Amino acid sequence: MRWLTLYARSRHVPASLAAVVISTMAVWALARDGGEGPGDPRLPTLILAAGVMAASVGLSGQDLALDRTAAIRWAPRRAAHVLLIGAVVATVLLTVQTMGESMATTAFIVRDGAGLMGLAALGAALSGGQYAWTLPFAWLSFAFFAPPPTGTPMQVATWMLLPPGTTAGTWTALVLAVAGTAVYAVAGPRR
Repeated sequence: MRWLTLYARSRHVPASLAAVVISTMAVWALARDGGEGPGDPRLPTLILAAGVMAASVGLSGQDLALDRTAAIRWAPRRAAHVLLIGAVVATVLLTVQTMGESMATTAFIVRDGAGLMGLAALGAALSGGQYAWTLPFAWLSFAFFAPPPTGTPMQVATWMLLPPGTTAGTWTALVLAVAGTAVYAVAGPRR
């Protein structure tokens, strides 16, 4: 059990978990009365993205050379770390929803949480753990300010704001989750 504690501390898990909970509670409390309504996907998407960006800092350790030369297999641990972050971020939002009105459906939260976490994992593999947050942030920024989706390319670009039953949104999130997790698990964070 000591190795799990050391791993969690080296990956900033306690600080990341605190940031996820605090950011979720803050956004929920500030927007509780002023939202556009329960059908507006922007608030739950913003909460999920803030949580994923806060947790993505832990996708690289203190010493990348030490990670690469360790005698343990890192690929399963990296994949488990990514999946656990996505599950925790989605669970925190689902838990906060029980205290008030529902902001989004479970399918929406799971889809967006998985897709955003895949983006963060891909960001860690391409840019390193300290910059893993940039891909989810950039895609979220584009989706918030993009024109309404009229065709499939725009649906793919704004997948995180689409209703949960939309085929383009679901497949985009699935591809991002699987590809990001796989690339990060195999390659690890960039130096």
